[in-house]
Amino acid sequence: VMYDLGTGVLQDYRTAVKWYRLAAEQGNADAQYNLGVMYERGRGVPQDDETAVKWYRLAAEQGNASAQSNLGVMYDLGTGVLQDYRTAVKWYRLAAEQGYANAQGNLGTMYDNGTGVPQDYRTAVKWYRLAAEQGNAIAQFNLGVMYDNGTGVPQDYVRAHMWFNIAASSGDSEKASKNRDIVAGVMTPSQIEKAQDLARECVRKNYKGC
Repeated sequence: VMYDLGTGVLQDYRTAVKWYRLAAEQGNADAQYNLGVMYERGRGVPQDDETAVKWYRLAAEQGNASAQSNLGVMYDLGTGVLQDYRTAVKWYRLAAEQGYANAQGNLGTMYDNGTGVPQDYRTAVKWYRLAAEQGNAIAQFNLGVMYDNGTGVPQDYVRAHMWFNIAASSGDSEKASKNRDIVAGVMTPSQIEKAQDLARECVRKNYKGC
């Protein structure tokens, strides 16, 4: 990791790969995950999605949530493996149940779209909310969409505005700001004020219970 990040030493991906490999071959799950990342991104080794999948799988099978989430993405997109939405859902779920926000958000998307699982908006909202409460900007945006459209939750423009506003401040700025402004166009001034107050309170509570 020190060579990977250039912490205390000159950044050297090839040397990082060397040490990750030594630990990975001894069964260290974190090293297996990190080695998968190096192959996926082509850092210190030629870019190789199939080898990335190999190392992610070894780490994922040991319960490494980051590897489970990344393996889900590989199956979701068909990168390094044959595209398989049901298997993607399996790995997303394992990581999501460990509290991994990216996997929770991706699992929400699978339920939202009915990809690899029967379409279920309420379950999509559940997973989006769990990810959103950890500050995941994409999940916050998607939760805004659900409130805007009334899918999985009662339609609520105040909540939609609130989540779009939060997503905009969390990093999904352009798209979330645009949607927030569209929703604002069908809201009264008092509703907009309430949504802004709720957004501030939600951020103050670190997104919990919003």
